[in-house]
Parts: sequence; structure tokens; C-alpha cells
Amino acid sequence: MNMIDSKEHVMKIGSKGEIFPPKEIRKLLGLEKDQPIILTIQKNLLIIRKLHTIEELLIDPPKVTISKHAWKQFRKELSKDAEK
Repeated sequence: MNMIDSKEHVMKIGSKGEIFPPKEIRKLLGLEKDQPIILTIQKNLLIIRKLHTIEELLIDPPKVTISKHAWKQFRKELSKDAEK
């Protein structure tokens, strides 16, 4: 994942409420036509993030590892919860 330094871009809202990020931003974030995105509002900020496909997520190595014993215990607890 690319880390992008903070940079401001002035844009206008389209006549139908559209937001058109500049090409530079689309390229840096890997945004393409019809790309699903997530909009989050935090306080007075609008945060726009790319919604990654499962294939894109599987490319990166996992950030957390789990032992076989812990995985078996998790599955056992999950099964018990599902039976309720």
C-alpha cells in the first residue's frame, strides 16, 4: 500500500453532487472507472477510501499469524456460538 503525503486539492462538486478526483489522485490510489469506494465521515472530514476486492487483499501477506491450537479453539467457540 502506498503512503501518500498529505496534500490538498481544490475541487468543485458537480451539478449532480459528483466528486471528480484529479488524475494524479486516481493514479496514486489505483482508482478506476466504476471502482467501488467507501465514504466515511469523521467529525468534519469526509474520508474516501478504495474498496479492495478479495483478490487484492490476498496479495498482501497477513498482518497477524495464529497457531494451529488457537485456530482450533476459535473454530470450536465459533461452532458453539452458531449452535445457539
